[in-house]
Amino acid sequence: MQAETIEQFLIELEQAIDDRLGQEFVYRRDAFARLVADHLTEDGSLEDLEVCYYTAPFGRSRIEVGGYALNDDGRILDLVVALYGHHGETVPRDQITKRFRWAVNFAAACRDGLHQQLDESTAERDMALRVHEQWPQIAKIRVFAFTDGRSTLTELGADDLDGTPVVLDLWDAERLRRLATSGRRSEPITVDFQQLGGPLLCLPAQDGESGYQCLMAILPGQLLADMYEEHGSKLLERNVRAFLQTRGKVNKAINETIKKNPGMFLAYNNGISATATGVKLDEGTDGTYIAELHDLQIVNGGQTTASLHHAAMKDKADLSLVRVPAKITVVDPGQLDDLVPKISRFANSQNTINEADFEASSPFHRELQALSRSVWAPAADGTTRQTRWYYERVRGQYQVDRARRGTGAAQRAFDAENPRNQRFTKTDAARYEMTFLLQPHVVSLGAQKAFQHWTVNVVANRESLPDAEYFNNLVAKRIFFEQGRSEIRKQFPPGAGYLANVTTYTLARLSTSIDLPSALSTIWRAQGLPEELRASIRDLSWKVRELLLDAPGSGNVTEWCKKEACWESVRSLRWTSPPP
Repeated sequence: MQAETIEQFLIELEQAIDDRLGQEFVYRRDAFARLVADHLTEDGSLEDLEVCYYTAPFGRSRIEVGGYALNDDGRILDLVVALYGHHGETVPRDQITKRFRWAVNFAAACRDGLHQQLDESTAERDMALRVHEQWPQIAKIRVFAFTDGRSTLTELGADDLDGTPVVLDLWDAERLRRLATSGRRSEPITVDFQQLGGPLLCLPAQDGESGYQCLMAILPGQLLADMYEEHGSKLLERNVRAFLQTRGKVNKAINETIKKNPGMFLAYNNGISATATGVKLDEGTDGTYIAELHDLQIVNGGQTTASLHHAAMKDKADLSLVRVPAKITVVDPGQLDDLVPKISRFANSQNTINEADFEASSPFHRELQALSRSVWAPAADGTTRQTRWYYERVRGQYQVDRARRGTGAAQRAFDAENPRNQRFTKTDAARYEMTFLLQPHVVSLGAQKAFQHWTVNVVANRESLPDAEYFNNLVAKRIFFEQGRSEIRKQFPPGAGYLANVTTYTLARLSTSIDLPSALSTIWRAQGLPEELRASIRDLSWKVRELLLDAPGSGNVTEWCKKEACWESVRSLRWTSPPP
């Protein structure tokens, strides 16, 4: 891919923010936070983010936060602050350090009962209450600063909140540009074993003549747990199945071995398979040592890794006798997308692995991409120009295709045929599909979790690849969802909150009262939402929102929306569509 200049990147960022303002957000700051969070969620640096801005005085200082997330086991609290509006200019260091401090102040205020001072049935109170309830289990706080400016800060240092470690992470415009335009799935993980107790003795089993190098090693269990503590699920992100297996699920047999017979772990466990794109080896008197691995990914053994981490961090287990066999395959970066799924698939040969488990590289997503490049949508009313709906299977794909056209007439033709506002991603597709499959509670879990659920429980069970009819219906669902959300947004005051939840629940409930296949066919042909459906959405959204806000026991609305019981409550709502 041609390297995009920072100026071009910032222009495209503003265009993307404009798109979000027309759909979800009132404030550019919040749309910016959502866009950056989407990049970091796909990168693996974040699990998800609930965008929610809050600021208030805090003693002689302030509180300010732009959103939050708690990881699946509730040990890590992620907070985000957004310094938006700098447009590539240098952000003064003190502005960044102040925002970090204000976010830590927010965590302290939540711990001490901030939710009691906030209005009920607001997203801000939900956020403060969720953090307060989880506080006894929180072992680490990560604060992410997002900015569209440049920063000269290179050392962020470490912090803590009354003994709870605080990790600071800065994403400025240049770092964001590199991530967004690199064509990579994520920023690579580099592991320096010298910093983790010393080089790792290994047995080179393949010399590289076959296009790869293979290293066999025995990893101390504590080392593996420490690596997962530092990098989290990002260490596993190339393999959807390995990633899913770690989410709150700890293998009982592994746990039992760790607790009762740790010395036998090596004999009982199959170990891990990992890939890297670079290795630094040192020769010692007793053999070859791995000093450093670049772009390390565990492609099989996610459950083993997560179980060791869980035992060490939550159960305080002693891992000193635990050893884990490891096969590390070092490949050229250009081979990763082809080799990693195969390594993972064959390493998992004891289980039934569906191709759809391999995420964006699967035949399902490749066929969806092919359809999006070949299917022309009907001309919208009042025009004769046909366009395509661009499925972005891999992050940055749209911009790569656009850049290949060069400049001038060819690029303008691409823009006309593939409008920016008709681009959608795999997590978007999951949100649309799960909404109209009547699972708004799954959509409310967040983009990545909804995608994982769709992948494993829907896509993996398909007996055929998508065809043109499937693609047309998917696009119709997108139009239904996005234009429906726009109608709902107009019904409530700016910043009223819960737009995402109200949207997915309203459309899911509405789809139970209409002939959905007929509606999707009409939407596809018109490339728009009929007025009668718009009127129904406007009317129904009020009733749905009222029901969502009535969380049991005046509880957390955001968490209530994630429960199947919430959907059952909305599904049983008595409602008839208004007369035309």
